[in-house]
Order: sequence, then C-alpha cells, then structure tokens
Amino acid sequence: MGSTVELTKENFDGTVSEHGFVLIDFWAAWCGPCRQFAPVFERAAGRHEDLLFGKVDTEAQPELAAAFQITSIPTLMVVRDNIAVYAQPGALPEAGLEDVIRQARALDMDEVRAAVQREQKERRDGE
Repeated sequence: MGSTVELTKENFDGTVSEHGFVLIDFWAAWCGPCRQFAPVFERAAGRHEDLLFGKVDTEAQPELAAAFQITSIPTLMVVRDNIAVYAQPGALPEAGLEDVIRQARALDMDEVRAAVQREQKERRDGE
C-alpha cells in the first residue's frame, strides 16, 4: 500500500472489514491542525506499508463523522479486527503517531475481544 485511501460512506465498511489494521484520519480542508498532521500521516503510511491508512473528509462525509461521534478534528482512530482500539482528537507529532502504531500492534486482540464481549454483556445485564 504505502499511501492513504479516501474513505467514504460507500466504501468504509468494506474497506475497513477487508483490512485487519486501519488508521483513520478524520479531517477537513479548512482545519489548520489537520493540514499540519496530513504530511505526518502520509509519511507514516509510507513506512508502514502493511497497514491501511484511510482519510475521512468530515465535510464531504458528515454521516461517517456523526456515526463515529467525531466532534473535534483532526481525530485519529485505529481499528483492528473491526474494533476501534484508539480514538483521540489532536494532531500528533511523528513520534507520537509511531508510538500509537507500536502500541496498537502490541495489543493482544484476543484480550481486546474478550473485554468487548464482557462490556456488551454488562450493558445487556444492566438493562
């Protein structure tokens, strides 16, 4: 891969489901911090060719921004095995983005899935 992919409401689910590890940059053209973060995100995409780097233009894709409750941009989201394991607003410096990627790679996804199942069960039991 090595480059970023534009994600839209039409291709989002299929693209994210198809790839086990996706970094998503929610951004807008008018946003100064988004423009600062864009080259950092692009360079990381070049270094981590095994990962999918996607961009969601929140102006062009307001439904996606709303679905993920994006209220501040830029927001970086990391999705592994269709589970959002990280979502934080703010433009990360290069070292910060690399640290997020390193931590996301190190996650034990069996533990994450078990935690998600426990949380869902607790929510159901609480209703």
